[in-house]
Amino acid sequence: MKVGVLLKQVPASDTIIKINPDKTGIVTAGIKWETNPYDELALEAALQLKDAGKATGVVVLTVGAADADARVRDALSRGATEAIRVDEASLVGSDSLGTARALAAAAKAAGVELILAGKQAIDTDSAAVPAMVAELLGWPQVSVVTGLTVDGGKITAERNAGGGFIEVVSTSVPAVITCDKGLNTPRFANMKGIMAAKKIPIEVKSAADLGLSAGQVGAAGALVEESGLELPPPRPSSKIIQGATPEAKVKELVRLLRDEAKVI
Repeated sequence: MKVGVLLKQVPASDTIIKINPDKTGIVTAGIKWETNPYDELALEAALQLKDAGKATGVVVLTVGAADADARVRDALSRGATEAIRVDEASLVGSDSLGTARALAAAAKAAGVELILAGKQAIDTDSAAVPAMVAELLGWPQVSVVTGLTVDGGKITAERNAGGGFIEVVSTSVPAVITCDKGLNTPRFANMKGIMAAKKIPIEVKSAADLGLSAGQVGAAGALVEESGLELPPPRPSSKIIQGATPEAKVKELVRLLRDEAKVI
């Protein structure tokens, strides 16, 4: 059984984000990139299946430009065996559905039977693509998984149901699973893995290579149109409440909450 891992390059959580002048995207010059942390959990889960002899290979599936190859190489150095990058130049204007169509087609081309992904990407937080991939492939999906067991073709997944309860869900391959914190601790690459990864080719495919028409991806295939991007307004500075007595300070606090914050 081949396992596919959906992997996304995202801006590092400690990088400074700037919106470009026409408000259509972020300024990418000087951005520090990283692998989406939730996708690292998915990669580790796939590698553990391979280590246990339950997966014959781990295929990294991503959409991006050539600069995403560094993240793909990192996944290969940790133990992934194959990689397909769908060139984002062939997907310009795509929404989540267009991205999902490309990844689903790449998964078909790779011949995977199980797809693992992070529960969401930390840049957009949409959590839409894995579910769309599952729907496009006609596969069942189990989301936000914190425990995973694969035995033959049977999958048993655990997820936090809140209130201290754990929900146990069973399904079978083929399936799409999204991973949450607590599932595992991602490994680091070692020197042997880094050297081995240099010899593994990254297949670069366009949407057309995957059999997708112009009407399925890009702006023509998008159902969502972004009107613009804006950074959240800066937080106002904090106030120190003055007063001769504790009672006076409480009265001033209530006034501020009522008249300025308008929360009471």
